[in-house]
Formats: sequence, C-alpha cells, structure tokens
Amino acid sequence: MKKFFFTLSFIIIALILVLILRSAFPNYAGFLRIFFVFLLLDAYLWFSLLSCVSKLKPVIRILITILYWFPLALALGCTITGFVIPFTDWYQPLRTQVMSFILIVFISKFLPAVALLIADFIRAIRFLYAHVINGKIKFGPFNQIHRNKPVLLSGWIVGGVLFLTLFYGTVFGNYNFRVREQIVPVSGLPAAFDGLRIVHISDIHLGSWTCKSKLEKAVSIINNLHPDLIFFTGDMFNYCTKDGNGFEPVLSKLRAPLGIFTVMGNHDYGDYMRWHSGMEKLRNLDDARKYYKMLGWNLLLNSNKIIRRGNDSIAVLGVENWGATRRFRRMGNVERAQKGAENFETQLLLSHDPTHWDSIVSRHYPKIDFTFSGHTHGGQIGIDGWGIHWSPSKWLYKEWCGLYKKTGKEGTQYLYVNQGLGSVGYAGRIGINPEITLIILTKQ
Repeated sequence: MKKFFFTLSFIIIALILVLILRSAFPNYAGFLRIFFVFLLLDAYLWFSLLSCVSKLKPVIRILITILYWFPLALALGCTITGFVIPFTDWYQPLRTQVMSFILIVFISKFLPAVALLIADFIRAIRFLYAHVINGKIKFGPFNQIHRNKPVLLSGWIVGGVLFLTLFYGTVFGNYNFRVREQIVPVSGLPAAFDGLRIVHISDIHLGSWTCKSKLEKAVSIINNLHPDLIFFTGDMFNYCTKDGNGFEPVLSKLRAPLGIFTVMGNHDYGDYMRWHSGMEKLRNLDDARKYYKMLGWNLLLNSNKIIRRGNDSIAVLGVENWGATRRFRRMGNVERAQKGAENFETQLLLSHDPTHWDSIVSRHYPKIDFTFSGHTHGGQIGIDGWGIHWSPSKWLYKEWCGLYKKTGKEGTQYLYVNQGLGSVGYAGRIGINPEITLIILTKQ
C-alpha cells in the first residue's frame, strides 16, 4: 500500500511539473511529453534499487537517496523559482548548465531503465513458461523469479558511459570550433565576383553560451578567414532578445567589406516562452531588429540587397523562417524577397530551415543559385571522421549538414546546411563540432 501511494504521489507531482513547464514553454510540448515518460521510468528504476539500498548503512542509504533524486528536486526547484524570478532573468551560464545537467542525468538513467524493462519482460516470460506452458497451472510468487543480472548490469554500464560522454561533450566539445572550406562553381557568376569568399555561420543561440571569451575566439577565427561577405542564417537567441545582452561588443567585431547579412530563425520570434501579452512579444521582435541594427548587420525580412563590385553585381536575398513541419512558422516568401532582383544572373538566398530549399526553392525558383541554411545543428551528436558522416539528425532532415545540389534544365542549384556555432537544450557536442564555413564561389 505504501508503494502504491508513493507511485500515485510521484505521478501527480511529475504531471504537475510537466504541465507547469508546458504553460511556460508551449513550443516544447513534444519534448515535455518525453520528459514525463523519463520521470515515470525514473521512479520505476528507483523501486528496483530499493531492495539493495535498504540493506546498506543508514548514512550511505540516505546519501544514495539524495543523489538519486537530486536532479528531480533540482527541476522542481527551478520550476518553483521561475514563479519568483522569470527564467529569462536568470544568470545565463547557470541557467544553461543546470538545464544541461538535468537533461544529461535523465537521458543517462533512461538506459538502465530500459534494461530493467527488458529484464522484467524476460522474467514475465519465464514466469508464464514455468506456470502455464510447463503445465503448472497454480501461479506462485512472481518475485521468486529473479531479474537477469547481466542485462541489468549492462544497462548501468552503458548509462554510466553515456553520462561521462555527455559530460565530456559539455566541457570539451561545445566550443571546439571547426572550419570547413567549400569551393563551389556557380554558373553565371560575374567576373568581378570570381573567388568571392563567404563565411557562413548559423544558430549561435546566445542564450546557451557560458563564456564570452569562447565567442571572441570564434569571431577571431572568422575574421582571420578574410571574408568578403558574412552570412548568418538565424537563431541568434534561444527564448527572447534579452539572451543577447552583453554579447554586442563581441559580435560587432566581425568584419566583411561587402557586408554581414542575416535572417530570422524559428527561435528568434520568441515562440518558445509564454508572454504576458501580445504587445510584449511584438516588442521583443522589435528589439531583435534593433539588435541587428546595433551590430551593423543587414537583416533581410523577405527582402534583398544588391552587392556591387566594379561594374558587376549579385543579389543577396533573405527570407523569414519557413519550415516543412507545422511546428515551425511559415513566413518565408521568396517571391517578395526576389522582387527587384528577379533577373540577376547570380542570386544567393539565406533561409534558416533547409526543408524550405527542398520543398519550395529548388522546385519553383530555379534562378536562385545558392541557398544557405542552418537549423539542424547537425544533431549536435554524431560521427564526423574516419570517412563516416552520421547523426540522428539525418532521420529528421533530408538535407541535414554539408553541401547538396540539384541539376535541372536551368542549371545547378546548391544548398549548404551549416551545423551551427552554438547549442540548444543539451549544452554540448559530441562528434559534431560547432562549424564555421568558408565558401568560395568561382566562375564556372
């Protein structure tokens, strides 16, 4: 009976926690449903440990209990604190590290919980075999059949390795910047732009940065590549424009003689948190526009800019966010962005979500030579080396990282998907480095 009341109380607390978080962060509803499952598995795993923990000395038993439930207590504490101090007003590095720690622990606990489910499934089959299939109709105590220890042990070992790996990714992988270089021949590129150097970055997510000096390092790397143009393809912020406070002096050091161009990503609209009013959300959006103006960057909102060099010129187009799935805004309008630049031989498009290229751009706008995107982060976890380029992100996105091309009647169109400079959710990277891309356009 005591176990029943504990389970019921835990489910109620977990449900309340998830519902509160869902009201504060409505666009994370899908993730929070998964988090609720993780919480239930957490309790299930704890019950399996009770028989072992109860045999230990009181001091050790209390210590293990505190350590086990600390992540959940931390999540509850953060939720309660959020009523007093808004989440966006927290000290940013602390906010990032706390969120990442909670996520790492629950993901790591998931594997021992799955191993426990497998062990109990095996135990149930053995129970049925012993009492039904084997002819013994009378059912005996289920607990007399022990769980498979190798299965349980393997779950804990793999969970422990995963915890250490994810922790390593937050300490060493998050700011391990990688420069990629692509030389791309473009048909119709004016002679004056032959060898044009474009640095492409994306998904900075300033709300996740724990150290400004690391961002200064990235800025220095970019400037040392001597770009003619810098393209940033969205997601400067996590929740609101306030995430960027204090980073302006660093980002304003970026230099490109032909200009720095940017577009909005899905996170930049303020859709990932609850606002007290529609006007407050609109002010946040206006603050984002002012932020880019303060940096001296050209924000393209379904618009274009003509770049001239000598007697030649090219068009740089930028659209607002457009995603193939309904979870993301569909505000991108290529026709509006192209207005006045329809007849330019070379058109370069900035569009945050790569699904826009496959769904709309490459199908209906053959004059756009090159599309620059981000959004996927390359999955943040994967393998990129030894001839292997893989990430779970490829299950979600047809074009998830690197250079893609389609050749049609009017020539070849390119897409480059940058795997991002920052991180979101899990503040770390494993195998998929934060990327700075140098793209050199040559006359075909």
